[in-house]
Amino acid sequence: MSRRAILAIGLLTLPLTACLTPARDFHGYVADDAQPRDMKPDEDTRSSVLAQLGSPSTEGIFDDKTWIYMSDVQERIAFLKPKITKRSITAIRFGDDDKVDEVLEYAAADGEVINYASRETPTRGRELGLWEQIFGTVGAVRLPNSDEATPGNPTGRRQ
Repeated sequence: MSRRAILAIGLLTLPLTACLTPARDFHGYVADDAQPRDMKPDEDTRSSVLAQLGSPSTEGIFDDKTWIYMSDVQERIAFLKPKITKRSITAIRFGDDDKVDEVLEYAAADGEVINYASRETPTRGRELGLWEQIFGTVGAVRLPNSDEATPGNPTGRRQ
C-alpha cells in the first residue's frame, strides 16, 4: 500500500478512537487533604471532622450521630450506559460526647441488589378493549333536554 493510503486510513480512523475512550465522571464527596478514613476514634470530634472534611454527603436517617461521606467514579463509553468503577462510602459515628466512636468503610462489593416486586394492584371494573375505548361513547351523549343538573337547574327536574 502506498503511504497516502495508509495516511488516509489513519486519518479516517482517528476520530473513532475518541468514541472508544471512556469518559470519567466523579460524583459525591471529593477529598482535598484529609480522607474520611483518617478520622481517629476518641480523638476527633464533630467540629474537627467538619473542619477537616467539610459537610457530609448525608446524615443518619434516625439520628444525627452518623455522618456519611459518599463518592463514586463512573466510566461511560460513547452513548452506552455508565458503569461504576469505584465506590467509596465512609460512615463516621459520633458518641454522646460528640467524639468519633467508629469509622466504617464500605465499597461497591458491600452493596446489595434489591429486587422489587413487579406485581400490580388489581382495580375494580372490567378492562376495555381497543374498539370499546374508541367507540364506547358513541350514542352515550346526553341531550340538552335531559334530567341532568345544570347551574340554572340544580335539581335536574324539568320545569
